[in-house]
Amino acid sequence: QVQLVESGGGLVQPGGSLRLSCAASGFTLDYYAIGWFRQAPGKEREGVSCISSSDGSTYYADSVKGRFTISRDNAKNTVYLQMNSLKPEDTAVYYCAARVWSLGLCRSYEYDYWGQGTQVTVSS
Repeated sequence: QVQLVESGGGLVQPGGSLRLSCAASGFTLDYYAIGWFRQAPGKEREGVSCISSSDGSTYYADSVKGRFTISRDNAKNTVYLQMNSLKPEDTAVYYCAARVWSLGLCRSYEYDYWGQGTQVTVSS
């Protein structure tokens, strides 16, 4: 059974950091691109960052460039999202998702397998 499980969310003060993890089971991530997406209340789901399966190509939304870093550890079948200098506008449910091979345009409709999401709240 293909499954993605996110962890690492929580409540953090503005300027703080969190590291999200996306652990895969039932399949190996070696041949899959992984994306992190987020959805805030009343807003559409948006692509935050994506990483390809092969050459390590990455995409970052303009709103997170320089603050977030995506990485993957295929040996652990896990992808990470390091989030630094967090802002209140980063508050959302964060989802990881997988698609075969390339990262595409990092749009949600391109990704086939989804985790259940983890809440990130940035507030003082």
